[in-house]
Amino acid sequence: MMRRRDFLRATLVTAGAVVVPTACSDDGEATGACDVHEDDAFFPQSVASGDPRHDSVVLWTRLIDSKQPQSDLNLALVVALDEGFTQLVVLTPSSDNVATAGSGSTQLRVTARAESDHCVKVKVNGLSPGTTYYYRFYYMTGEGCVSSRVGRTRTAPAPDADVPVRFAFVSGQDYIGRYYNAYVALAKEELDFVVHLGGYIYETTGNPSLQAPPGQRGISFSDVDGAITFQPAEGAAYHAAKSLSNYRELYKAYRSDRALQRVHELFPMIAVWGDHEFSDDCHGATSTYLDGREPETDEYRRKAANQAWFEYMPAEYPNDPKGDEFRYDSAVEYPDDITIYRDFPFGKHVHLVMTDLRSYRADHLIPEDAFPGKVIVQQPELLELGESSTSLLPYTSRYIPDINGDNWDTYETALEDAADLFDFDPLLGFAQNESPRPISASVVNEIVAKLNEQRPEAEPVPLISATEMSFMDVGFAYADLGKTDYYSAFGSRYLVVKESFDPISRIAVEADATRGVVMGDAQRAWFKKTMEESRSTWKIWGNEYPLSQLVLAHTTEPAEPEQEPLTRHFYLSCDGWDGFRKERDELIEMLATVEGNVVSITGDLGAFLAGTAAVEGATAKIVEFGGAAISSATCRSVLTKQLASHPTLKDVLEAEDLDIDDSMQKANPYLAFSNATSNGFCIVEANADELVVSMHMIPEEALAAPLYDEAGAAALDEQITIARYKTRAAESELYWEDGGTWKQWIPDTAS
Repeated sequence: MMRRRDFLRATLVTAGAVVVPTACSDDGEATGACDVHEDDAFFPQSVASGDPRHDSVVLWTRLIDSKQPQSDLNLALVVALDEGFTQLVVLTPSSDNVATAGSGSTQLRVTARAESDHCVKVKVNGLSPGTTYYYRFYYMTGEGCVSSRVGRTRTAPAPDADVPVRFAFVSGQDYIGRYYNAYVALAKEELDFVVHLGGYIYETTGNPSLQAPPGQRGISFSDVDGAITFQPAEGAAYHAAKSLSNYRELYKAYRSDRALQRVHELFPMIAVWGDHEFSDDCHGATSTYLDGREPETDEYRRKAANQAWFEYMPAEYPNDPKGDEFRYDSAVEYPDDITIYRDFPFGKHVHLVMTDLRSYRADHLIPEDAFPGKVIVQQPELLELGESSTSLLPYTSRYIPDINGDNWDTYETALEDAADLFDFDPLLGFAQNESPRPISASVVNEIVAKLNEQRPEAEPVPLISATEMSFMDVGFAYADLGKTDYYSAFGSRYLVVKESFDPISRIAVEADATRGVVMGDAQRAWFKKTMEESRSTWKIWGNEYPLSQLVLAHTTEPAEPEQEPLTRHFYLSCDGWDGFRKERDELIEMLATVEGNVVSITGDLGAFLAGTAAVEGATAKIVEFGGAAISSATCRSVLTKQLASHPTLKDVLEAEDLDIDDSMQKANPYLAFSNATSNGFCIVEANADELVVSMHMIPEEALAAPLYDEAGAAALDEQITIARYKTRAAESELYWEDGGTWKQWIPDTAS
């Protein structure tokens, strides 16, 4: 997929015959036994493995010598078939990706390079399929030989092997103020591998909208000048990573946790990034912290995040033309500097396909700095929607056809006067030479009413009367999407009105297809080809955020008794697939025609989900399972904070009492199960007949303190509850377990 040039050389080796055990020496060659002890001071992030294939795996460590902090350091890798390292594997270096079996040494000499933050990645080829291996790294100090902890890994089954596969999928492991107790429970499982769907790190050191107060579990950057600083209106300042040093320090801190280290020591991991590995709700190299107040595209920062991910994650790049060295080329322009979408077959029954849904995607369709009053779909366009336009009328606005036109100069002047007072663009979101400028009359009235509060009582600007409005055309303004503020994620990324967004997004993407892009052309072509050509029983899509529609419903009581109540459906987040409806529906329709079974596994939301991601009004659907976060805030916690700060919904949705699971299942007929209040992980068991997902749910409050010792782990076990769902081969149906009996779930689409 790419070529690395300027950092992290990974040595390609080939496994050969088993030989007599040896230990390390100062030149990395086998010399017989010596007194070796584990020393975490030299290997502070322990070891990890990843990207297992039927004949290879990537092994990782990081070596630190406090006496040589800036030097390249030589160390040795030993691989064995047993935990006691009595059956060692001969390792033969290869410089041109050609395996040479049957010769070499039981110790492979590798280098921890200072330019790579002393991270080491070793790809071991020529291994046996479906086999467990043990490995450790050795280093000769001035006082003797030290080693890393022992790592265990496992290769994938042979492509034609008729064997079951058992793996976990996880996401969202915020370190600030929370503990990885879910990983304590996960480490007790017998697994072939672990899939990480993103949120491995969080780029901020204490964002109050997402993160718990740091307490004793915080992170500070040594390069504060290289970081982004935020000073909330209330509370302490915090930072976001920007420099390479910042991002590296995040990985070092996260990987210092023993529960996370233990999972890496026990299981190979297959990972992709989400948004927080770079920046919350990012698209490409663009952040969203300032909601449009200032430009936030920063390729330097994005590439620093990519480099740190590449250094610290045990990930490979199978199409690298020079496979013996994985080197990052900082001169390559983003996003071509790194590619992480890739796929992994596991025997006959599982084909895991991992995608990257952050690097190539378009901006959010509704700008965060959109002026609420700007009309974006006028009456002629609305009428072109056909019969559906009648049902959309309750969600539309009356609008002034041109604020610069005749008879509206009073209001044009009022809006200009209010621009400085209310901190919004005096151009109202229009280009300087753009004409006409249609604006929602109700938004004009809201602004004028606020402006009048600042004027002498004798000099108010008159409001536009109901009679005047009755003669105006109807259309959609940003305000009709829930956009109630000038610089805000509400009505842009979060809590967007579905009834308005659906037609507006369709019109926008039809006018400019680039606005609806998520995967990008190259990745989408690869994804389609990979899925269509796969002959595995289960094609499992490692999907960073939910494919299923996720909305909340809210009914507004009428102002007049004779009027009907108005129900609005709010998308929880248009940062994910709900914000890119066209590509989402096209992918579901394509996947529904793929031979065999397609299952989507997702993270990001902070909730457990089970359902059938479907295209509205069509039969196309695929089964989806969502996993809650390992430690990050739950969906309900985040939503409660969002609703509490929403200028309109905070008074009507009663955030503290909101039963989000009940609301989501009622508003989303294809959603069979939702738990938005727990943390945890999912276990997948797949064979020729069925795919079963066990959702291990842990109360959010159980993460406040570490439960890493034996007594804590026992107490944790008592708090875990498990929900089980499954789908069967040759079906796209969902079943749930009730007291040991499996029952088919039927979506209530009639309601």
